Amino acid sequence: MDHQLIQRAAEDILNSKKTIAFTGAGISVESGIPDFRGAQGLWQKYDPEEYAHIHAFYSNPDRVWLMLKDMFSLIMTAKPNPAHMGLAELERMGYLSSVITQNVDGLHQAAGSRNVIEFHGTHRTLSCLKCSTTIDGTSLKMEDLPPRCSRCSSLLKPDIVFFGESIPWEAQVLSFKESKSCSVVLSIGTSAVVYPAASIPMTAKERGAIVIEINMEPTPLTDQISDYLISGSAGEIIPAIVDQVKRSSKPR
Repeated sequence: MDHQLIQRAAEDILNSKKTIAFTGAGISVESGIPDFRGAQGLWQKYDPEEYAHIHAFYSNPDRVWLMLKDMFSLIMTAKPNPAHMGLAELERMGYLSSVITQNVDGLHQAAGSRNVIEFHGTHRTLSCLKCSTTIDGTSLKMEDLPPRCSRCSSLLKPDIVFFGESIPWEAQVLSFKESKSCSVVLSIGTSAVVYPAASIPMTAKERGAIVIEINMEPTPLTDQISDYLISGSAGEIIPAIVDQVKRSSKPR
């Protein structure tokens, strides 16, 4: 871990009028949720076009729920890691305006973050395709799949964005509003290849924001958009930045 860059990140946050975090799958790997696109990820086992496209869900829900069952078992047992906790602490201290996440695991909220914009929806709830009744994902019985609505018996769908579905309008509007008005972006654990989410740090950069990238390895952002990359585990880097902010800060 580069302590000079940790110090630099803390100073950038302390001098920032508004800081946001933009997070991807990499922040949740230490919570036991593999990156879907990685070597241990779901897309190695399930072809996303066959299992994660909205047309596949409508045409063969039983088959798609085989993949969703695996997804649920990973997400529902996962706990926030020190990176999630550190971002929640930065928000409590008044140094983080919001977290925009591509993840559907709900771990930012579980860690205590309050202003979380879920760009790709959430796996924590399911909605009825007919009457819009919503249920808590923790109440799902894995032996009764695919799940059906208790009110009208229609199919329930996780509140995640499938391939072929549009990003929720409110999430788009709020995300780009945050990215256009911030002065620092912490881009954490995202490969920055999935659009339109990947354009969030770019939008901020165009408005003059500092983009601090925290990742295990370089991404398309690294040479083009990021001001600097802090290489390593988010679970170590974020708490180190928070500690440095605490040491250097005056009460807000």
